[in-house]
Amino acid sequence: MIEKEPFCYINPLTDFGFKKLFFNELNKDLLIDFLNEIIPEPDKIVDLQYEPTILQGEEATERKAIFDIFCTNAKGEYFIVEIQRAKQPYFRDRSLYYASYPIQKQGIKGKWDFRLKAVYFIGILDFVLFNEVADDHEHYLEYVQLIRQRTGTIYSKKINFAFVELPKFKKTEAELRTNTDRWLFCLRNLSRLDTRPEAVQGRIFEKLFKAAEINRLTKQEMATYKKSILEYDDVRNAVDYARKEGREEGVQKEKRTLAINCLKEGMSTKQVSRITGLSEEEILKLQ
Repeated sequence: MIEKEPFCYINPLTDFGFKKLFFNELNKDLLIDFLNEIIPEPDKIVDLQYEPTILQGEEATERKAIFDIFCTNAKGEYFIVEIQRAKQPYFRDRSLYYASYPIQKQGIKGKWDFRLKAVYFIGILDFVLFNEVADDHEHYLEYVQLIRQRTGTIYSKKINFAFVELPKFKKTEAELRTNTDRWLFCLRNLSRLDTRPEAVQGRIFEKLFKAAEINRLTKQEMATYKKSILEYDDVRNAVDYARKEGREEGVQKEKRTLAINCLKEGMSTKQVSRITGLSEEEILKLQ
């Protein structure tokens, strides 16, 4: 018998939790419902076929692409779903690289008119990817397509990107209005809940919470999940440490800049030390 854990639901942002909930024939309707909420297309996904998650290039020596989830719908369109827990310097390049594999996969031998099926790359990100413009912090769903630069019109709908930036989603239970809100709330908070919130109702969410119950895991699944939790915590700790280091370095830089400006105004090292908190030895070095 599995001992009762101090938490009720698995963390969907762990490798085990994500695949348990979404890369599972028994829970395929969860993935379909989630994608229908995230992808801004008029044609809803009715069914999905899971595909092998490892794609090899044409040559054996070429690098493989390993997806978290890879599937196709009834129209033969491709869906790559990736969960990324920590920021990578070339994540945008990686998303392009991954999306190119299903494009190349469609190049059949013999006579072919180059007509392609659409490819969708869905990135569920536990970090902020877009922060280039002032209102980026207000938008947690970002869509990218190929457009004509001069007219701003769509060049092609055959390659599409949808990015979910979870840190930007800060809605509370009382603020949930749509199914998209409910999905993102669950992704962010599921492992911290001890019961299904009143604002998260409906058949699909009832199934989600039931599938995520910790006490439904087998002994082997629990061992795998705990290992996945440790890996997730390692990533989060590394990210938090890097952020802390960055903040501290930023504060020190501001102090040094202030000290230099004070020195230029003719203040003594003792006065500058009192104002900035830097030691007199540090200030003498700045002089």
